[in-house]
Amino acid sequence: MQLEYFHLIDRIVDLKVDEKKVVVEAQVPQQSTIFEGHFPGYPLMPGVLLIESMAQASGWLLLGVLKFERMPILAAVKEAKVRGSVFPGDLMSIEATVAHEGSGYAMTEAKIRVNGKLRANSTLTFTLIPFPNADMRAFMDGVAKRVGFPQQAVSP
Repeated sequence: MQLEYFHLIDRIVDLKVDEKKVVVEAQVPQQSTIFEGHFPGYPLMPGVLLIESMAQASGWLLLGVLKFERMPILAAVKEAKVRGSVFPGDLMSIEATVAHEGSGYAMTEAKIRVNGKLRANSTLTFTLIPFPNADMRAFMDGVAKRVGFPQQAVSP
């Protein structure tokens, strides 16, 4: 996890495009400037970054479902709940499924677990847009390689 660059997903563990489901992992760093103020002496992963982690997991799922032809942009967060604390060093397992896709948007259901225990969940809505330029597409291809996005998921 590279908090300073908002790269919150470390690896894709399982992507099932036909089932519209993904599982990713994200290792919360032991040290980060984020924790200096959240909170001194009791560092916790901020709730907004838990939501962003679920959004990024959902984004990888949608990129697979869309065969990298369009990119998802977070548009709405509904029913976000933080159900327990996430601490530095925790390994988050994030699961997302597509609840609806069509008419230029998609909705996902996402959950974060640490050691099998539910820590957060949310319903997320995404606008689906064409990649704005070749540089953005190339950047996303590079990140896809870094996180282990299975290329066979988008191959015909």
